[in-house]
Amino acid sequence: MTEHCYWRFSRALHRAINDQSFAEIEGLLHENVEWSLYGPVDMFPFLGSRHGKHAVLEVIRHVAGNIQVRRFDRETTILGLDSAASILRFSLLTRASKKPIALRLAQFVQFEAARLINMRALIDTFDLVEQALGRSIHLPNIGSCVAETR
Repeated sequence: MTEHCYWRFSRALHRAINDQSFAEIEGLLHENVEWSLYGPVDMFPFLGSRHGKHAVLEVIRHVAGNIQVRRFDRETTILGLDSAASILRFSLLTRASKKPIALRLAQFVQFEAARLINMRALIDTFDLVEQALGRSIHLPNIGSCVAETR
C-alpha cells in the first residue's frame, strides 16, 4: 500500500514552515490550487483565500517567516481516496518575539494526481486574537442581551 498524499503534504508543509525549505511543498501543490484560511484577515494578513501555486507559496513563505511550529497533534484525521480532514492542535512560537501561541484548527484537503488542489482551514480565531492582543476579550452574555430586548 502506498502512502496517502496527506501525510506527504503534512510533512512538507511542516518542513517548509520550520526550515523555510519550500522545494518539497512546491512540488506537492497543483498549479490551480485553491487555499483558504478562514479568520480575521485584517489582523492576520496570511489568512484569507488564494488561488494558484505562486500565491499559496507566498502565503507559506509569509507564515514561515513569522512563526515556528514547536509541536502539533492530530486530534482526529479521516482519510478519503483523494481527500483528508483533520482537527489539529498547534503550539507555535513567533520568530520575532519568541511569544508562544496555541492554535486549534480544522483542515479539509483534496488532492488531484497526488498534488494539493484544495485546502480549507477553519481556525479558532477568537482564542488566536486574544493571544495576539495579550488580553481576554470580554463579550456580553448573549442570553442576557436577548432577555433585555424583550
